[in-house]
Amino acid sequence: MNINLIVVGRVREKYINEGIKEFKKRLSSYCDLRIVEVSDEPAPDNLSKREEEIVKNKEGEKILKKLPKNTYLIPLVIEGRQLKSEGLAEKIESLGIDGFSNITFVIGGSLGISDEIIKMANFKLSFSKMTFPHQLMRLILLEQIYRAFRIIRNEPYHK
Repeated sequence: MNINLIVVGRVREKYINEGIKEFKKRLSSYCDLRIVEVSDEPAPDNLSKREEEIVKNKEGEKILKKLPKNTYLIPLVIEGRQLKSEGLAEKIESLGIDGFSNITFVIGGSLGISDEIIKMANFKLSFSKMTFPHQLMRLILLEQIYRAFRIIRNEPYHK
């Protein structure tokens, strides 16, 4: 199975990069993982709603260019569906059974994800009603994908 993460922005914190590196290594036994970064747009404080939409749309255009063909698209959005770890495992497993060999998760920038990307989604995922830094969300998502594969294979994992 191919797992793609398309993410807006770079991770600057060393400790987050170390965690991402560790989970990329762990996931190599379960899937082909590809992380694609697109540059974030400048978004100073006090933008109008219209200016925020312009920023999200520009980032959305960059994401669109990186989307693999025939992928099952899962953007991370606050209004998405919340799953337990076992639920994410069931989702990934059922997609494989249904013939989806490419799953693409999208993590937007500081302002979120463009409406165009959200409308294209096959499934919208939320980790919480809280807002997390998008760099940290990348690490959290990788950990949950790893946990999902451990659950799918009936391997031990921390509950």
